[in-house]
Amino acid sequence: MSRTFPTRRFAAATAAAALAATGALTGCAASGSGDGTTEITFLTSNDAPNPETAEALAAAFEEEHPDVSVDVEIRPGGTEGDNLVKTRLSTGEMADVFYYNSGSLLQALNPDSTLVDLSDQEWVSSLTEEFTPVVSTDNGLYGAPLGASFAGGVVYNKPLYEELGLEVPETWDEFMANNATIAAEGDGVAPVIQTYGETWTSQLFVLGDFANVLAVDPEWADQYTAHQRSYADEPALLGFQHQQEVAEAGYFNEDFPSAAFQDGARMVAEGEGAHYPMLSSVIQTILQNTPDAVDDIGFFALPAEDAANTQATIWQPNALYVPRSTEGAELEAAKELVAFANSEAGCEIQNELLPPAGPYAGTCEALDTAPALLADIQAYFDAGKAANALEFSSPVKGPNLEKVTVEVGSGIKTAEEAAEFYDQDVENQARQLGLEGW
Repeated sequence: MSRTFPTRRFAAATAAAALAATGALTGCAASGSGDGTTEITFLTSNDAPNPETAEALAAAFEEEHPDVSVDVEIRPGGTEGDNLVKTRLSTGEMADVFYYNSGSLLQALNPDSTLVDLSDQEWVSSLTEEFTPVVSTDNGLYGAPLGASFAGGVVYNKPLYEELGLEVPETWDEFMANNATIAAEGDGVAPVIQTYGETWTSQLFVLGDFANVLAVDPEWADQYTAHQRSYADEPALLGFQHQQEVAEAGYFNEDFPSAAFQDGARMVAEGEGAHYPMLSSVIQTILQNTPDAVDDIGFFALPAEDAANTQATIWQPNALYVPRSTEGAELEAAKELVAFANSEAGCEIQNELLPPAGPYAGTCEALDTAPALLADIQAYFDAGKAANALEFSSPVKGPNLEKVTVEVGSGIKTAEEAAEFYDQDVENQARQLGLEGW
């Protein structure tokens, strides 16, 4: 889920971006000018607000470093963007600083061979213990965060909870009891919002449950990568089973087959629905479309069977990297730009243009005016009850998860049938990656 969910799902490779990317491929990565200015390039993706953020960082950096000029390049998102990044790295034509995923997709870039080790930079000491491993190998640390983390779980309407006298559930049974109360006393409010008009939104019951899986079986991710665990067995099967249970109880909004992501954001903001299993980054859509409701939105982790195992699943932010092809004065300027993004001035830009939907992973701090749900998410970190999403621990993810989770929610497949199908779905990808045991 980007990073690759939802970023990839939202990303549309525009013609302008494609042209820009093509042009970038044929240009020089960096150069010095005749007036002594060091010129560097900064590549980011085309999904908003990344271009605006890159331009703002570049402009502020140039003002602070008048001897450096930064040229911002835009690339497509999704698979096209991934391929472009890999091609430019392999041909030595990568921009001097580039914005890209952390976690498994970073590992696919072979960072030990292609990227500059930044482990000696001052900002490294500020990184969280959750972020550090997703930009590192045994041989170095390669990325600085840009943007905040976000959580996958349940966003909910707080005024409705207060009206019905509900408490935040810590177990699955408590969650279902809350749903029953909402269905009986909520005057038509949908207990659980689903939006299969955009299929990626259907995956949260499974992907958002991953921290709970780890709480039960801490070795699950490593053994899954080695083909020694599967979704057909507990504890991972429970995500599919919980989605089926909610669907069979009739707790979804009536238009769930056709409703879209923005419909879901509006419904939970306006109290037409009580719970929306979703990424906390939905708060950015609510900020844009229904700003008066932002502080009415809370967050809790998808509840496990046992309260002791209920944890928040976290998606770490993307990061800034420097390729090994950058050398000399350009390398020093590139490192300074990466550091600037995590300086006080850079953090001001991040807070303005990349409103946080979770805790920052480095030097930046959220403003007091940040959405209230950040405090709900921070509480899981403070309690030591947060864990990274599966994609940060394993490269194994099949392309059809959103297809089968739609089928489970729609009553087409049982949880067991869907889990078995998905286990088969990931096998091809695992073999393509050359993983042992598949």
